[in-house]
Amino acid sequence: MPLSPAALADRLAELIAAVPAEPGAAALRVAVDGPELPGAPGATGPLTVAQALTERLPALSRPAVVVPAEGFYRPASLRLEHGRTDPDARYSDWLDAGALAREVLDRCGPRGTGEYLPALWDLDRDRAARLPHRPAPAGGVLLVPGSLLQGLGLAFDVVVHLRVSPAARRRRVPEDRTWELPAFDRYDDEVDPTALADAVVLADHADRPALVLQNRWS
Repeated sequence: MPLSPAALADRLAELIAAVPAEPGAAALRVAVDGPELPGAPGATGPLTVAQALTERLPALSRPAVVVPAEGFYRPASLRLEHGRTDPDARYSDWLDAGALAREVLDRCGPRGTGEYLPALWDLDRDRAARLPHRPAPAGGVLLVPGSLLQGLGLAFDVVVHLRVSPAARRRRVPEDRTWELPAFDRYDDEVDPTALADAVVLADHADRPALVLQNRWS
C-alpha cells in the first residue's frame, strides 16, 4: 500500500529504533541505499530518507547521525581516471569502501573506538576534508545514505534499499546523468540489492513510496 514520504519515515524509524546495536558496538549501523534522483517534494532519495529518520529517531530514544557515503568518494584523479562518464568506473571506482569501513563502520562496531569520521574527502574542493573524528551517539543510530552500497562486504547491521525500477530510473534521471544508468542496471543484475536488504522501499513514484519488509523483519 502506498505511503506518504512522512508516513514512510515514521514507519522506518519505528522499525530501526526497535533494533539494538550489537553487544559492545557504539551504534546501530544502517545503510540507506539507492539512486539519488529528482522527484516530487518529499522525494524518497537516500539522503532525504536518512535526514527524515534523524528527525524522528531521537523521539524514540535513539539519537542519530548521518554520514553520507559521498564523503568517502575517491579523489577526482582516481574517480574520473577513465573520464567523467564511464559507467564501469561509477559502479566500482567511485566509493572508497575500505575507507568507509575503516573510518566509520568498523569504529562504531563491537571492537571499535566508538567514534566516526564525518567525511574523508571534500568533493566540491577535491581535497581532503580534514575533519576530526566524532563520538558516535551512545545507544544511537549511524545512518549512511548512498548508492551502490551493497555487495561490498560493509558491516551494516540494517539495510534499507530504495528500489527504483530501470524504467523509472530512465524516466526520472536528468539527461546529463543518463550515462550512470548502466551502473545501476549492473548493480541490479550482479548484486540483487532488493534480495539482500532488510527493508525495500518501492520508490518508482517519489511521492507515493511503498514499504516491503523482508530478512530481519519478514
